[in-house]
Amino acid sequence: MPVPLYQAKAEFFRMLGHPVRIRVLELLQDGPKAVRDLLAEIDVEASNLSAQLAVLRRSGIVTATREGPTVVYALAGADVADLMKAARRILTELLVGQNELLAQLREDSA
Repeated sequence: MPVPLYQAKAEFFRMLGHPVRIRVLELLQDGPKAVRDLLAEIDVEASNLSAQLAVLRRSGIVTATREGPTVVYALAGADVADLMKAARRILTELLVGQNELLAQLREDSA
C-alpha cells in the first residue's frame, strides 16, 4: 500500500529536524563543500557530522562525490535552497509579528 502524500511530507520534515542537518543545508546553498570545510563551519565532532551527512545523503537531498581523498557534498537540487530561503522568510515574519505583540504588551502595561 503506498504511503499517503501527507505522511511522506511529515517524514521529509522529520528528516530535516536536526540543527546540524539544517546548518549543512544552509552552508551548501553557497555551493559544494568538502567535509573538512563543513567541519570548520559547524562545531560538532566529525563522527556526528558524518552521521548527519549520511541521513541527508540517504534522503536524496544532498549528493556526495569523491575527489581523491576528499568527499565533497552538494545540494541535489535548487529546490532545497529554495526551501531554506522560504523557512528564513517565514521565521522572519513570525519574529516581526512577535516583536509587534511585545511592543503592544509593553505599551498596555505602562
